[in-house]
Amino acid sequence: MTDGMERTSGRRRRGKSTAVILVVTGVLVGLGLWVGYTIGRSGAAPPRGRETAAGGAPEAEVWTCAMHPQIRQPKPGRCPICAMDLVPVTGGGGEVRARAGEIRLSEAARKLAEIETAPVERRRVTVEVRMGGRVEYDETRVSRITAWVPGRLDRLYIDYTGVPVKRGDRMVSLYSPELVAAQEELLQSVLAVERLEGSGAESLKRTAEQTVEAAREKLRLWGLAPEQISEIERRGTAADRVDILAPAGGVVVRKDAVEGEYVTTGTPVYTIADLSRVWVKLDAYESDLVWVRAGQRVEFTVEALPGGKFEGEIAFVDPVLDAVTRTAKARVNVDNPGGDLKPGMFVRAVVMAAAGSDSAGRPPLVVPASAPLVTGERAVVYVEKEPGVYAGVEVSLGPRAGDYYVVREGLEEGQCVVTRGNFKIDSAIQIMAGPSMMNPPAAGHAPRHDVPAQVGAGLDRIYAAYLSIHHGLSRDDQAEAREGADMLLGALTAVDMSLFDAGAHAAYMGLLPAIERHAEAIASAGDIAAARAAFAQVSEDVYALAASFGTGAEGPLRRFHCSMAFDGRGAYWLQSGAEVENPYWGAAMYRCGELVEADAGGRGDGGGERGHD
Repeated sequence: MTDGMERTSGRRRRGKSTAVILVVTGVLVGLGLWVGYTIGRSGAAPPRGRETAAGGAPEAEVWTCAMHPQIRQPKPGRCPICAMDLVPVTGGGGEVRARAGEIRLSEAARKLAEIETAPVERRRVTVEVRMGGRVEYDETRVSRITAWVPGRLDRLYIDYTGVPVKRGDRMVSLYSPELVAAQEELLQSVLAVERLEGSGAESLKRTAEQTVEAAREKLRLWGLAPEQISEIERRGTAADRVDILAPAGGVVVRKDAVEGEYVTTGTPVYTIADLSRVWVKLDAYESDLVWVRAGQRVEFTVEALPGGKFEGEIAFVDPVLDAVTRTAKARVNVDNPGGDLKPGMFVRAVVMAAAGSDSAGRPPLVVPASAPLVTGERAVVYVEKEPGVYAGVEVSLGPRAGDYYVVREGLEEGQCVVTRGNFKIDSAIQIMAGPSMMNPPAAGHAPRHDVPAQVGAGLDRIYAAYLSIHHGLSRDDQAEAREGADMLLGALTAVDMSLFDAGAHAAYMGLLPAIERHAEAIASAGDIAAARAAFAQVSEDVYALAASFGTGAEGPLRRFHCSMAFDGRGAYWLQSGAEVENPYWGAAMYRCGELVEADAGGRGDGGGERGHD
């Protein structure tokens, strides 16, 4: 009883401490972001020591970071977390107003927030797609020498692989009773025609000539060249051994038989590959397939030939994606007259792909890549409606082309969009109780589903695996993140979906494919940067899962945001602890980020508890 009371008391104290931490953090975030937009009415920065309203002693100045308001310094400098310039906390009222998703900033406030804009325009944009691959045989130029009749290989003229051969070169000396009999049949047919010359028996003569042609065709089908058949007729005697000739030129890449071996019809003896033209098979990642198509010129280099550059054209893109590597093969046909390119060589290729035109044949509509704030499946752009007035617009983006995004819907040519300071604008709107475009109201959430205890335990394992991935990435440990991804895949399949009602089953099945896909991407990532990119996606998936089913009995999942992740595009993540543990920067900026939602599954309505039977 005493132990239970102590544990309950401890939980209450921890709950109170957590609440205090969240309140203090919220106040500091609001103060730091407000300072990023406010200055004196005169438009000048506040003086270093400013008199109070009573005209007395000057106020002390405190400098903070607009992105990390927990940083407090007595003098100017740079933020120790993100290296941004610190701004003063003190200052007069600025001209900042927010209503209906827009904000108005004075000129001085815009300078302090470092707001930059760029026009929405139509332009030809290209993207540099880099791929790896290797040289392979041209499958259309590979020939195989097989035994066309049963017999004994008395001699192999090519006794090791790698030997170049020309069309018509002798490859094998074959003893075959069938070939000897076929030669005798030809010679007897030729003699019969000769005997009938001048006899006047034209019908018999025609029959004999047809027999000769049939004997010649038989030998030809058994692998003898026309010259060899003519030699048999000229010689007048059958050869007990017959040479098999190379059907094409190239290099012997495989030797399947040895001298003295008895072979049957179809037994392989040699494989010959013509290397005057080769295939380069490149691995095109799933995300790059939108840019890769047949007919594109490709430049590539080979590790074995430093300094050399080669060119080719994509002739074929595999219609099937490899389920493990998430790549498709792009085949390039390359002339290789000197034989420098050898099958098996590794290559690095570059394709300069251009974004396609719209239905009217115009260049695509694009915005700088720093303009959209991408949050899961949503993308938000702040548009400058007039000097100093900015409004958020949700847009539909196409693929990214270098420094630009292709815009499908939501913007028009000529509009000005914010390319720098957009996250600060969104944060300032939230500070003034305006609607955030990046974090829409809770009304947009999917309905909450109550599930039985057995399912709740399975969902808890999903969250535990996700938190293991987060723990690994925040500590720059890709191996731990990979193990967490494997755990997540196992936890997903272990959930007993037969216990769901119809609505819960539909909701879970709608989320399952995306979580599996992104977890597999983390598990198979070649480096930690790729794992972090996939983690940003799976974070949105798990956030949606928490919104639909709650976060279980282990406690709330807190949602954080880092505005500096992925070249300033920003990204969210979930964690159980109240102190920032940034998975996108790791040790480089471990404490960079801000709390945006204290309970990802609770929605602020006490709905964080999951139902149980």
